[in-house]
Amino acid sequence: MLKVKNLFAEYVDSAGRSVKAVNDVSFEVPEGRLFTLLGPSGCGKTTTMRSIAGLERPVSGEVAVNGTPVYSSDHNLFVPPNRRNFGMVFQSYAIWPHMNVFDNAAFPLRVGKRKYSRKEIEEKVTRVLTVVGLESFASRDATMLSGGQQQRLALARALAMEPKLLLLDEPLSNLDAKLRERMRFEIKRLQRELGLTTVYVTHDQGEALALSHEIAVMSEGRIVQIGSPRVIYERPCSQFVADFVGLTNFIDGVVEQPDSSDGLYRVSSEIGPISVFSDEPLGRGEKVLISIRPENIELSETPFAGPNAVQAKVDLRVFLGEYTDFQIKIGDRSLLARAHPSLEIPLGQTLYMRMNPNKCISIKA
Repeated sequence: MLKVKNLFAEYVDSAGRSVKAVNDVSFEVPEGRLFTLLGPSGCGKTTTMRSIAGLERPVSGEVAVNGTPVYSSDHNLFVPPNRRNFGMVFQSYAIWPHMNVFDNAAFPLRVGKRKYSRKEIEEKVTRVLTVVGLESFASRDATMLSGGQQQRLALARALAMEPKLLLLDEPLSNLDAKLRERMRFEIKRLQRELGLTTVYVTHDQGEALALSHEIAVMSEGRIVQIGSPRVIYERPCSQFVADFVGLTNFIDGVVEQPDSSDGLYRVSSEIGPISVFSDEPLGRGEKVLISIRPENIELSETPFAGPNAVQAKVDLRVFLGEYTDFQIKIGDRSLLARAHPSLEIPLGQTLYMRMNPNKCISIKA
């Protein structure tokens, strides 16, 4: 549905230097899917979205929707944002304070190129307000809404246009933590029920994992990995992706030999010999970096049998309600492990850990 090809965008900084904000970015979003651009501040994700929206004019590349280009450097084509028929919701909801809820949602229909009758506007606005659960607030002043309600109003206004594409740039960043979690489910429900093709920009890894069909992780203007939330989390392709998306432990190692024919390798490491998984073939003597998520380190007061079983000591313990974080030491090496709060091993006591070899992910060093 949406195709972005070889997109380049740059700007001039305060010192007059040209900075590449987006560097050869390409991806496709099938119809009805939610695609997330995820990365730290300054990685180029918002510039990419603004280029799709037509709010920025890239240096080169192509943006097409349903096979029709809205930007093409090769054909010197640039369709203005008001003619692209994209719905947009940004960090600032841009709610008109002098209008009530109904008039805010109706605004794009009244000022757009296409003219609607009063009855058509009423029907469309009533429908989208019902979808976002604001139908009973239609006559209320927009400034009297809560933060979550204003966010839903901004969504309703974008949906009223019946957009080809919905663009959401950090739409939950101004909400408190609990409301942000509730709104994640609301956006996910709306997107799935309405079948909206959506591009979502965020720096929040939990948000990206919860909402997306597919995620593109960006760094320094480039996409470094594209995949489903599970693939991005469980099979990171680089140290940057593993470190940015969730918590992880990194362990240095050297490949000793293949452990089997299913992607497992025997590695000598800082915590002793362990079996690890690699998507790519590894050679004997090759240096690797091993990523192990805290929740994939199993802890017990009694020894484990099988591979990747190691003895350790409790160095620190932090109770966090639904789980307990343990800092454990193997020799001089510390690791973070996450366990059920029922596990209460005292500080300084010996404990035992086990790691599933398929969850110990090898990244080439």
